[in-house]
Amino acid sequence: MSAEIKVPTLGESVTTATIAKWLKNPGDSVAADEPVVELETDKVSVEVAAPEAGVLGPQLVAEGAEVEVGAILASVEAGSGAPKAAAPAKAPAGVQAQPVAAGPVARPATPPSDVAAQGAAHAPMPSAQKIMAEKGISTAEIGTGTGKDGRVTKGDVLSFLAQPPVAKAVAAPATPRTDDPREERVKMTRLRRTIARRLKDAQNTAALLTTFNEVDMTAAKELRAEYRDVFEKKHGGTKLGFMSIFAKAVMAALKEFPAVNAEIDGDDIIYREFVNLGIAVGGPNGLVVPVIRDAEKLGFAGIESAIAGFGKRARDGSLKLDELSGGTFSITNGGIYGSLMSTPIINAPQSAILGMHAIQDRPIALNGQVVIRPMMYIALTYDHRIVDGKEAVSFLVRVKQNVEDPRRLLLEV
Repeated sequence: MSAEIKVPTLGESVTTATIAKWLKNPGDSVAADEPVVELETDKVSVEVAAPEAGVLGPQLVAEGAEVEVGAILASVEAGSGAPKAAAPAKAPAGVQAQPVAAGPVARPATPPSDVAAQGAAHAPMPSAQKIMAEKGISTAEIGTGTGKDGRVTKGDVLSFLAQPPVAKAVAAPATPRTDDPREERVKMTRLRRTIARRLKDAQNTAALLTTFNEVDMTAAKELRAEYRDVFEKKHGGTKLGFMSIFAKAVMAALKEFPAVNAEIDGDDIIYREFVNLGIAVGGPNGLVVPVIRDAEKLGFAGIESAIAGFGKRARDGSLKLDELSGGTFSITNGGIYGSLMSTPIINAPQSAILGMHAIQDRPIALNGQVVIRPMMYIALTYDHRIVDGKEAVSFLVRVKQNVEDPRRLLLEV
């Protein structure tokens, strides 16, 4: 008897993954639920475990190959050990690796005319090919895609369709770059390519505008200093930070200005009575934005606990795909890296994002006197198609007021 190891369901809108690394070799003994292969998706890395104990059979897909949900990767044979078979060689640079077995891992062929025009390396992905056929678009119009080895993805086609007609002209071929011997050329990871594409899509689609303000952090710092120890003791080691204060301040302001928490869907606007709060955290492979669902129902401790858990799992690379989708508003804190001011980019299809920054002691005028206070610049980038300037500025002012006087959050004023 043998058990198949298949590509699992990868989450919302994710249909393919890349074989990043085989963790076990053919012939190795594996335990039930022991990770066997690591997949890289557009969002996170995912480890696929053995369904039962036994011996790993031949690897049906090489590292670097792209596979769909449900594809068979290998099998686990009964037994405690067997002679090791040779692992398939890694795909050569510049060539799209293909599964070596027929069945679910096989990829539909691209029409010969398109392949002949652009070469197999640029052949569209099946989902992209379908849309291109419906819209009458050729691979030559899109050019090199963001998929493995330049393959055109569904996201590339949608980005191309979102461009103004004048931008669809095929650019002149770029002169190949001559690398200096002292330089190192490294292939972008799938996650990094996705981050780049999504950020550029947001700039191309939304009418982005950023408004700024500054917050006197005196009251927040005093509140944190006074209750930090008792808070940590009361809530089992959960630490009180500034992020929960800003999160509560944001959610109170979103009730007053719901357009900031809304979304454009075609010609409609979707308003929400809940807040799925995205918190940007840095991981080894780049920035990710896990989501605290129904964050408005949580207290300070619940928010701090969720953020701490996200940060740890981001560093470990163990975030789940469903934790990275469904956000309605995001907060990013460049201040932990020393940023004094920035203009964050929205996480589409969200309509706004709040940027926090470093706290610095600065002289300010207060009641006719010059005093030194701990100040933080805050920024709100928003989609001007749905959020008016008055709403955006008023929202940011309300966040400022809530942080400068946290008692407002308790009294809901």
